[in-house]
Amino acid sequence: MSMANSARFCKCVKLLSVNRQSIFKCDRRCLSSLERGEIRMNVFDRKTKRLQRDRTALMNDYKIYEYIKEEIGYRLADRVGDIKREFPILVDLGCGRGYVSKHLLKDTVKTIYQCELSKKMLEQSEVSPEVPTYRLVADEEYFPFKDNSLDIVVSSLSLHWVNDLPGCFKQVFRALKQDGVFLGCMFGGDTLFELRVALQLAEQEREGGFAAHVSPFTDARDLGNLLSRAGYVMTTLDVDEMRIVYPSIYELMHDLKGMGENNCAWSRKLSLRRDTIAAASAIYKEMYGEEKGVQATFQIIYFIGWKPHPSHRRPAERGSQQASIKDIANITELNENMTEDEIRAAIEKLMEKDDPNKT
Repeated sequence: MSMANSARFCKCVKLLSVNRQSIFKCDRRCLSSLERGEIRMNVFDRKTKRLQRDRTALMNDYKIYEYIKEEIGYRLADRVGDIKREFPILVDLGCGRGYVSKHLLKDTVKTIYQCELSKKMLEQSEVSPEVPTYRLVADEEYFPFKDNSLDIVVSSLSLHWVNDLPGCFKQVFRALKQDGVFLGCMFGGDTLFELRVALQLAEQEREGGFAAHVSPFTDARDLGNLLSRAGYVMTTLDVDEMRIVYPSIYELMHDLKGMGENNCAWSRKLSLRRDTIAAASAIYKEMYGEEKGVQATFQIIYFIGWKPHPSHRRPAERGSQQASIKDIANITELNENMTEDEIRAAIEKLMEKDDPNKT
């Protein structure tokens, strides 16, 4: 995106946010990390991804392809509800058709901003029946909100298409208030590994080499490191898997296209030969076939990170412990019939024995 395009993008946001200017950046601050002289990865063609999502919006039966995003969006909204707090402003980053927002209630959130790269898909987004919602055409790589202006940011199955993921995390971090929370999920590294293997083996056999047909995904360890480097504290990650059975590889690829999840990497191969697809289908069925069809794995990584606040608990200083874990083996008086108070007294007795100066 050029500097001129970035400025036009920010002005569009301003036009969509009448009387709510205080939480949006000015044009100058919407410059990309590349324009600020920083180095970033450029793996995905974001324009192609927008067009892919636009095409799904033109499908009359687009709702039948939403089963994965609907389920994960509901689960993520449930996690928002698990945080016993009221959030005045929530941003749904990469909202799609409102998979998360439509499940949120007024007891948890007071105002929602839905941000989506595809304008056509955004026009089809569902909103919460209880919470005022504002729609913004916004790219995840150019977060349009001011520093210290948001209480919570959520993102469901959108960030795996972002080139500058570290930059995105930092922009969200700066936009959050102290004690604000970033809660989201994205596809993990084992997603569609069956499809990746089948296509690679088929192309190697029929064409003497293979290209990337499945997008590269991050793993939980790398995601945790990126969150920590961006400044988040009390980060927590957990991994879930969904295994779905399709009649064949053809139905799987057709559904991925209907979801808008077809590959948009710059290095992708633009077409597949018919004989290669046929070979991949046979390999897929042989390696991962079941009685009713073939299995496809979708790995989802959930994450949560908080912006630091003085009220947060901090780890104890190094060397401040008063007893060593290895000394527990020396407590011969412990037995399964002791009460909790008796166990605590035995441990305190051991600590006094190790430290004769303690009164």
